[in-house]
This record gives sequence, structure tokens and C-alpha cells, in this order.
Amino acid sequence: MGNDSEGDVPMLVMLGPVAARYPLVGRRVTIGRDPENDIVIPDRRVSRRHAEVVLVGADFVLRDCESKNGTFVNGERVVQERRLQDGDEIQVALCCQMVFVGPGATAPLSVGQAVRAERGLTLSLDVAARRVWVGGAEVDPPLSPAQFRLLQALWEGRGRVVSREEIVAAVWPGESDEGVSEQAIDALVRRLKERLGAYGAEDLVVTVRGHGFRLREPVEG
Repeated sequence: MGNDSEGDVPMLVMLGPVAARYPLVGRRVTIGRDPENDIVIPDRRVSRRHAEVVLVGADFVLRDCESKNGTFVNGERVVQERRLQDGDEIQVALCCQMVFVGPGATAPLSVGQAVRAERGLTLSLDVAARRVWVGGAEVDPPLSPAQFRLLQALWEGRGRVVSREEIVAAVWPGESDEGVSEQAIDALVRRLKERLGAYGAEDLVVTVRGHGFRLREPVEG
């Protein structure tokens, strides 16, 4: 598949050091590690046949092909399929990022940076595995148990302020509010910010004085 596009053809724009554009000119475009795919991503984390974009009526739909490491749209894992909208950011196995550009929209090679600047970094959590991704990059080494419980409480309460009492209940279950000092909470928040800061996302956690903490919008998990 070529990297040139004309007119109003929708496309996928690959982000990263080597930017590329992939016009969606057929009814089905496959993505994966195998050279037979239309979009080849030579990374071991990517499945041989990882995902596909299919034209259904007038819409383009992204389908995950039972990949091992998943396909994500704006930080949310695609369980079966997801209808794409102009500007959607796609993560393939959380190691490769691209942006869907709808029909009629202009697509400079810097479109990915513009989308990220507008939306902010995406945040993804795998609660069962205690794994965290920021902007498609996995936080490594993993967060401490207390840091993860704090981030999980903020993520589950995204869109509102999470009180200190809620944080105590989530991070230190069984402890009373009086048994955990404000200094201990502030120190934990500070350490979490430092870990996220290594991925350019320190300001994702916002302190709301006198009330608690919240995740900066927009955050998509």
C-alpha cells in the first residue's frame, strides 16, 4: 500500500520518528507483523494478523483480530470492533500509534502531534495485571501497590474530584481517616506524579485544594 493520498480519501497516519500515510482505498485494510498485511509493523509485540479496518456502509470500522496484546482507540481497548471517527488515535499493542483521518479532512504528517496536543496524553490501566500505559508507553518498572491503588481510584473517579477520604479507603483499606495523615497522602501523590513525569504526564494528577485530587481532562482509559 502506498504512502500518498489524494483528495478526500480517508487514511491512517502513522506516528513516530518515521511518519507515513496509508490511504484507505479498499474495503478491508489489514494490520500486523506478517509481511502479507497491508500495513506491516515489524514488532514482536504485534500479532501476525493483529487488526483490520473494514468499510461497513459509509463508516470505517476497526476490528481486533484476537491479538495477544490488544488494539486500543483513544486509550480504550477494542473488544470486538469500533467505528472510527476523524481524529481517533489508534494504538496497536501499545507500541505503535496512528491517527484515523476521515474523508475530507486534511492530513499533514504532523497530525498525530496535533491530536495529542489537543487531547492530552491518554492513560490506560489493566487492573488485573496492575499495568499502566501513558500515551502508549508502558510504565516500567511498575508502580508500587500504593501508587497503583491511588491511580486506580483517580481513574475510576475520572470526571470528578476524588476526596482524601476516598483515597484513604482505596489505598489503605481498613485504616481510619485519622490513621492516615495528610502528609502521607501528599507524599504518595507526589511520588505518583514523579513516576508519571518520566512519561511527560506529571500534570495528569491535579490537586484541588480543600477537596482532593482529580485526573486532568481529557483522560481516556
